[in-house]
Amino acid sequence: MSSSRVTLFEDIFEVTTLNPDRKTFDRVNRIAATGTTFECDLLLDINCEIYSLKEGEKVTLVLASTLNLDGTPDDHFSYAPNAGEPTLADNYEYVMHGRVFDITYKGDGMVVIAASFGGLLMRLTGDQRHLSSVQPDMRLYILIKKD
Repeated sequence: MSSSRVTLFEDIFEVTTLNPDRKTFDRVNRIAATGTTFECDLLLDINCEIYSLKEGEKVTLVLASTLNLDGTPDDHFSYAPNAGEPTLADNYEYVMHGRVFDITYKGDGMVVIAASFGGLLMRLTGDQRHLSSVQPDMRLYILIKKD
């Protein structure tokens, strides 16, 4: 199975604002970013103690259903990679596992996807044609690397 079948969504995002609500927390930053290809809007909480982003930086963001390069499903209840076998996570700097908890379809062909990664939240808004692989209640990974 190709990595394109593992990947639910991928785009390069430019960070436009750090903590747009002007709320700050000790270990969490909320980033607002805009996709450069599909023009999606992203709000994402990240643990800034282990990964920092600044306004103006560009990152590749991937949503994936599994970290297995051959596409075999993860059990999503434990992370037990096979020792020595490469995974999709090897190519990224920041990876979180979570669950889609809400998908709202707007009348203009837009969709809003809300997911939680252990309490760190994501809201991704964009054209539903580009986000149709993401389903309600789906468990998924978000993978990020700086460009």
